[in-house]
Amino acid sequence: MSAAEPSDGAPRIDRVAVAVVVLTVAALAARFVGLGARPFHWDEARVGYWSLRFLDSGAFEYRPIAGGPLLYVVDRTVFALVGATDATARAAVAVVGGLAPLAALLVRRGPDDGTVPRYRLGDAETVALAALLAASPVLLYYGRFLRGDVPLAVFSLVVVGCAIRVLDGAGPRYRYLGAAALALAVASSGFVVGYVLCWLAAAALTVDQRRLVGEGPSARDHVTRAAERLRGSTRSALGALAVFLVVHVFFYAPRVGGSIRPSPATVEAAVLGAARTFYGVRIVGRRQGGEHELLPYLSAHAETLLAASGVVLALAVVGFLADRYGRGPSRPIVAFHAYWAGASLLVFPVVTEESAAWLTVHTVAPALVPAAAAVGLLVRYGTRALDRSDATAVAVAGLLGLALVGQVGVAVAGTAYGPTTTENPLVHHAQPADDLDPFVADVSAAIEGNRGTDVLFYGSTFVPAGPDGAAAERPPVSDTWGNRLPLPWYLERMGAETDGVRDLRGLEATETPPVVVADASQRSTLAPRLDGYEARTYRLSLWNREVVVFVR
Repeated sequence: MSAAEPSDGAPRIDRVAVAVVVLTVAALAARFVGLGARPFHWDEARVGYWSLRFLDSGAFEYRPIAGGPLLYVVDRTVFALVGATDATARAAVAVVGGLAPLAALLVRRGPDDGTVPRYRLGDAETVALAALLAASPVLLYYGRFLRGDVPLAVFSLVVVGCAIRVLDGAGPRYRYLGAAALALAVASSGFVVGYVLCWLAAAALTVDQRRLVGEGPSARDHVTRAAERLRGSTRSALGALAVFLVVHVFFYAPRVGGSIRPSPATVEAAVLGAARTFYGVRIVGRRQGGEHELLPYLSAHAETLLAASGVVLALAVVGFLADRYGRGPSRPIVAFHAYWAGASLLVFPVVTEESAAWLTVHTVAPALVPAAAAVGLLVRYGTRALDRSDATAVAVAGLLGLALVGQVGVAVAGTAYGPTTTENPLVHHAQPADDLDPFVADVSAAIEGNRGTDVLFYGSTFVPAGPDGAAAERPPVSDTWGNRLPLPWYLERMGAETDGVRDLRGLEATETPPVVVADASQRSTLAPRLDGYEARTYRLSLWNREVVVFVR
């Protein structure tokens, strides 16, 4: 008998599934409200700019230095359909992050019919996991941010959830769904390498934990049985491999004229070529001078986690310890995700090239499962107190619940919707401190109907000694072009023609365009020579990046 049907055979509403769907709708709404209000971060501007270049030229080739290809391919389609804005550019990430609560259903405990193990999450824990995926401050902030971190984390949770279903003996559809999710995770970010390392460490520790407490078969038998179930039949294994390759090739294949040319060479470039390129840039390139000290990165990672997700981490620790040392058998699903989160504390500060707040996504996402177990523990405590009519215990449980909700709400208000200042622990230094909507409005009005160069960048800060390189057809680009960020995204979006001169002699030899952009320190130098122009300064980062924009 199905868990969704009562004894009389009449259909019954699955309240847990309904609750998860409601939380998913709320998560989507939370990510789309004011999605375009915050100006583009430099990293977002790179992705947006090259997506526009892809739309314009139809040419695309995977380049590891620019991140995974998923967002470029998806945003190119979004821009072609609905146009390019800050909100539409972030929409794909917002959708993936908003749908994340549905992943909780993959690890929900099934009916107690003797065929499905009872070591997954219970109903209250499933709803708690969906709520945490919807409202976790880190996932909410970077679910409104044009980077591949949240898609990688969400697709990875789906991969693990599907693997758990397959281990439980579910049908091959979960093997195919897991294969597609794995290919999407690989296309999201090169950080997927760190996930594989975390998974291997978590699996080894989970098996070892079961060996130590004497639960189930021996470690060797457990690993053998798990490998056999994951592999499945030859037909389903080949089907899963085919699904993975189709999705992988779709995102990694080079494109000419906006389309993929089906051929063995295209498949080779998408599979072996992409792997060789990634290894050359991210592995060999790192060995040749990209190393960094571990302790500063590790301490910065931990500091950001505590500041932005201290409540979630505390819940995760409580959930893991209660499940590991509490009454009854421990659950591998809780242990695996806890060990995954623990391994990420070390892995990501090692594999990253820059210490940034978005690394917290990769620790928080797996930590939500043991955190949900802790919430479930609180719910069970409160339920038992109600059954005993213990008013004191009910009050304690209620106060703890309100405190948890309040703390998460305060964290969300101060981070995901908080100010873009140094007081916000999730704001990276490359986030513009000023609103750039006035810049877009002024420049758009000034260049309307203009012929020739629309925007001129002035000074060695923005213009290289050799050829300008302002077009930046493909990454990598010069440091001087990088100093212009995030303005190239906005200028490309409005179709502005750009050029650059390094000094006053170059400026005097050029017909002055409607807009001139320079470092703020050059304002007094340029103002006398740009009579009739209005000047306005913008802070393009939290510190040390201020420009002056002269508009005719």
